[in-house]
Amino acid sequence: MPTIPFMPPPGFLYDDTSFSSPARYKTGSCVRFVNGQWQVLGGWESLTTSTLTGVCRGVFPWNDNDSYLNIAFGTHSALQVWQGGMLYTVTPTLNYPKATLGANPLATTNASATVVVTQAGHPYATGQSVIVAGATAVGGITPNGTFTITATTTDTWSFTFSAPAGSTATGGGSAVTVTPQYAFQPGQIDGTGGAGYGTGSYGVGAYGSPSTTEYFPRTWSLSAYGEYLIANPRDGAIFWWQNNTGAVATPIDNSPAKVTYALAMPQRQIMAFGCSEETSGVHNHLCIRWSDIEGPTTWTTSSSNNAGEYIIEGGGRIVSAMLVGEFVLVWTSSGLHLGTFLGDPGETWRFQRQGDNCGLIGPNAVCVVGQTAYWISPDTQFWTYALGGQPQQIPSTVRKDFADNLAPGQFDKIVASSISQWREIKWFYPDQRDGIENSRYVTLSLDGSWDHGQLARTAFCDAGTASSPIGATYAGAAYWHERGNSADGAALEWFIESTDFYADESQNEVKIGSMWPNFMGQIGAVYLTMYTKHFPQDVEYTHGPYTLSPGKNQKSFRCTGRVTRLKFSGNSSPSYARMGKCEFDVDIVGGR
Repeated sequence: MPTIPFMPPPGFLYDDTSFSSPARYKTGSCVRFVNGQWQVLGGWESLTTSTLTGVCRGVFPWNDNDSYLNIAFGTHSALQVWQGGMLYTVTPTLNYPKATLGANPLATTNASATVVVTQAGHPYATGQSVIVAGATAVGGITPNGTFTITATTTDTWSFTFSAPAGSTATGGGSAVTVTPQYAFQPGQIDGTGGAGYGTGSYGVGAYGSPSTTEYFPRTWSLSAYGEYLIANPRDGAIFWWQNNTGAVATPIDNSPAKVTYALAMPQRQIMAFGCSEETSGVHNHLCIRWSDIEGPTTWTTSSSNNAGEYIIEGGGRIVSAMLVGEFVLVWTSSGLHLGTFLGDPGETWRFQRQGDNCGLIGPNAVCVVGQTAYWISPDTQFWTYALGGQPQQIPSTVRKDFADNLAPGQFDKIVASSISQWREIKWFYPDQRDGIENSRYVTLSLDGSWDHGQLARTAFCDAGTASSPIGATYAGAAYWHERGNSADGAALEWFIESTDFYADESQNEVKIGSMWPNFMGQIGAVYLTMYTKHFPQDVEYTHGPYTLSPGKNQKSFRCTGRVTRLKFSGNSSPSYARMGKCEFDVDIVGGR
């Protein structure tokens, strides 16, 4: 009985008909391709016995000055830090940073205890508590202390002092600061639409009127300023945690109050993307501001410092930003821009458009490997950009399945991460076949092949300064990935399935009598299921599953057909296998 080899090329060919000759792999889960052959993913182990508070949308590892590992987790309701095996809650208590007001911002009226404060584009609301400090006498009173806001306009707010003013006056000096006393509020878990007509969920806003509020799931931008954690909940303030497990994160004084995305820069600056403009205080989705070098609390532009501001041209909104060495890439909803550090107080940063119609679908749907970025655009295309080049689409053999089943309105949940150990990029995304939460992934191997599978992670990051990649689940479990060969002690379920193919190149009907396995490092049983039929669209017959035990040299069975499809799977704890070239004993039906 002659033998035929089974060794398809790497990657899944999913977005095509079920019949391809010669054989290809079509689908699978929890497998990857390395050096042309598939192998089972590494397992995962619990990072902590504690459960994260809320649904995690951001994870970031970094080392402090003593080289100890810290891991930050940003959820829809909390900010937590893992340190020394323990999980600490460092959720900020204030939603806005302390602000220094302009010169003489206080106004009094004779015989009235009401003080009117001028602050362009302030974020405060009636009933909110604030601390006013640094004020000099105005109208015969010195209104420093903790007060409740009694009235607001776009550029002013008022409070009641403990005594009436003795005159109508304007003053207070140039060192008045305001520190809002505002509890950190939980954000959205799910996306429910955005601003504009037809964007909000049913029942949100008045009938026939556009939505004026955006309803994003809470995502985080996380980075390190030295040993300090920089944390920004989308459309919130920029906070820092100064590596003290006994203290919470606090707002960075004088930084913009409402920021889409924030980064600590290698030039020792903090950069805010999609924030309030310096002069007007009005929030601008295309505004970029940065602090002074070595001055994270200095944000006022001056000829004597390196703080500054830039407005991106082209429309849309800033979605995210990523560091590429000393450069910064900025994605809007429609394009890509490159920021270059010049260091001149007159032009500290220069931003140049790199491409149009290649924007970003969600703030975490991008990652950088070396000097190359990989991301998904709003039209669900995959893109790449390397420094010095132009944005390029990446053809994908699994894109149609991803795009057709991406849960509507949940695009901001997509999270991308490299796995450097295996030279691959993974995107976890919400598949509507499973609901509205992240449940599946697509993978680009940097050798050019694609695969996909089912693995529910709401946040994920590469190892970085840690020893292993880190992932989090909707239920609040945090895991080390690529460790061991089990699902935290439970069975690791995996499979890989081929397309339909002719067992005989001459398209004769054959009898398959046995298989000669060729697995490396096999742990646990591998199951082989064979599917045969006489013609591509004929009735299909199932054979097996047949158990291929570790060390098994030959597995005998009998099945007949012209068209064949194979499925390998496993579900043990532990479980692992790497495929080599397997061979099948076949005989042409009716032949000798």
